[in-house]
Amino acid sequence: MEVFDVTIVGGGPAGLYSAFYSGMRDLKTKIIEFHPYLGGKVNIFLEKMLWDIGGQPPIVAEKFIGQLIEQAMTFEPTVCLNTKVEHIEKQDDVFVISTNNGEKHYSKTVIIAIGGGIFQPIKLEIEGAEKYEMTNLHYTINGIERFAGKDILISGGGNAAIDWAVELLPIAKKLTVIYRSDELKAHEAQVKKLKEHQVEILLNTEIQSLVSNDEKTAIEHVVIREGDVDKSVTVDDIIICHGYNREVSLDFAQGILPKRNDNQLFESEGQCQTTTPGIFAVGDIVAYSDKVYLLVGTFNDAVLAVNSAKKYLEPDANSYAMVSSHNEKFRDRNQKILVDMK
Repeated sequence: MEVFDVTIVGGGPAGLYSAFYSGMRDLKTKIIEFHPYLGGKVNIFLEKMLWDIGGQPPIVAEKFIGQLIEQAMTFEPTVCLNTKVEHIEKQDDVFVISTNNGEKHYSKTVIIAIGGGIFQPIKLEIEGAEKYEMTNLHYTINGIERFAGKDILISGGGNAAIDWAVELLPIAKKLTVIYRSDELKAHEAQVKKLKEHQVEILLNTEIQSLVSNDEKTAIEHVVIREGDVDKSVTVDDIIICHGYNREVSLDFAQGILPKRNDNQLFESEGQCQTTTPGIFAVGDIVAYSDKVYLLVGTFNDAVLAVNSAKKYLEPDANSYAMVSSHNEKFRDRNQKILVDMK
């Protein structure tokens, strides 16, 4: 039975930075991730530009994920993908983590980094829609260049849908945004950009049916209902952004169940420690006063949780890791980087 010092449940930004910092604190670390890839929700829109990360110039999400993963692997944590954590119990001083594939993992501490849970896009409830997912019906954007010169219909009025529309403005031939309510819910600045470019925005409008091409391989027309009127719209591609189903089915044995608030977020007792000693929570899944739900807050949570885990395991340990500029762990690495830069 191999026992880890820290097991991180979730491989998004919070989990990845936790893994890096855990290595800085000499903790034997494992990441367990439900998806077949790391990076969490950042994967939803790989072409998105990120501006609000301290000290980081504007960066494309896909590159940012790559850098996060590379940093997380610095101290060679064990990584388990395609693995869903279903149940956590405690035997003596070790947490036993049971997964969907029948395997058990053993750890002295656990850091929960599952964001808002496991997210799956809410799909279009129209018969036969699934067969077009391999051609021109999309629930995410993987490669913005494929939409160049296209007539695109975007269904949705939240931040994700409108962000996609703004990113597509420079390359799409035509954009049409439809939303079932009478007011878009996205940030005003993004909506203003669409209006300035005279993008057609149809409110109180929903997709009624899909009409395929003669080969039955792709959608050629979409029948939409605007108010009480049906009309056909010719499209090259459709992007659906109706939100995400969230699953937070992670279960705990009686006696070690951490307290959650009304929004199903774990409550922190300070330093990202849940109400269960030895179990910590970071990122969007943890709640506390003055919580910052941004990437900068995620990284702060990771540091707090790992330092708390270190003190839990070794009460006499320093409260935080030596800063990287003075940390012996990076001496050889720094020299190599400097040589490569010459």
